Amino acid sequence: MDEAGSTQSRILQAAMAEFLEKDFSQASLRNIVKAAGVTTGAFYRYYPTKEALFEALVKPHADAVMAIFVQAISDFEALPAGDQTGAMGEVTTGCMGRMLDYIYAHYDCFKLLICSANGTVYETFIHDLVELEVESTYRFIAVLESLGYCVPPVDRELCHMIASGLFSGIFEMVVHDMQEAQARQRVAQLREFYTGGWERLFGIALP
Repeated sequence: MDEAGSTQSRILQAAMAEFLEKDFSQASLRNIVKAAGVTTGAFYRYYPTKEALFEALVKPHADAVMAIFVQAISDFEALPAGDQTGAMGEVTTGCMGRMLDYIYAHYDCFKLLICSANGTVYETFIHDLVELEVESTYRFIAVLESLGYCVPPVDRELCHMIASGLFSGIFEMVVHDMQEAQARQRVAQLREFYTGGWERLFGIALP
C-alpha cells in the first residue's frame, strides 16, 4: 500500500473506532486525527467534513443492502400475478438470507449504520426500507385483488407500523450483537410470525 493509501486507511480505522464508541454526533475529528497519526491538513485532503468521513464508512454497505432488497422486490413483481402468492415465502427467505450474509460480512459498518448514524442522512436507513416495503405491500394487495381475492382494507398507517416492526426487529441483531447463527434463527422465526399476521389480515394462506 502506498503512503496515501496507508494514511487514508489509518483515518478510516480511527474513525471507525471513534464513531463506534461515541456515535456520529459526539465523535471528535480531533480525536480521529490524533489516533490516525495525521495532521488536520492531511485529513482534509481526504475528507472535507465529518459527514463525508462517516459516509465513506457506511454508504457502500447501506447501498448494497438496499440494492438486495430492491432487487428482491423487482424479481418478485416480475413474476406472473398467479405465481406471486406461491413464491412469497421463497423470495422473502432468500432476500433475508442475502441481507444477513452481507451484514455479517461487514458487521462493524452496520453497527455504525444502525447504532451511530444519528445526525446523518443515514439515520433514516430503516425507515427507507420500511417505505419500500409499504409500497410493495400495496402493489401485492392489488395483485391479490386482481386474482379475485377479497382483501380487507389495510390503511397506510397500519401497514407502516407492521413493516417498521419487521425491519426494526431484523436489525435488533446488530443492536444487541447477536451471533450470526442466532440471528438467522430469530429472523426466520420473525418472518414466520409476520407471515401469519398477514395471513390473518388478508384472510388467505401465504406459503
